[in-house]
Amino acid sequence: MQVDEATVRRIARLARIKISDAEAKGLEKELSGILDWVAQLDEVDTSNVEPMTRVVAQKLKMRDDVVTDGEIAEQIVANAPLAEDNFFVVPKVVE
Repeated sequence: MQVDEATVRRIARLARIKISDAEAKGLEKELSGILDWVAQLDEVDTSNVEPMTRVVAQKLKMRDDVVTDGEIAEQIVANAPLAEDNFFVVPKVVE
């Protein structure tokens, strides 16, 4: 896939990066090369490959899904500027 100078400038504008004309020409070749390399991945047959969450197969530890308040409400609001009945007190922002 070929990237032209207009695309490079658009990407730079979206990324809020200021580039010179010389840099734009260099980035054209660089981005085109990267996209060509990524396109090579389409040639790899992955039909028999299972999706992985990590390189080493591991069974995740499971625990019961129980809702609790953590029993540490006092610790959570201890450093709050304002707290009332273990809740944070904030200024009203919607009228």
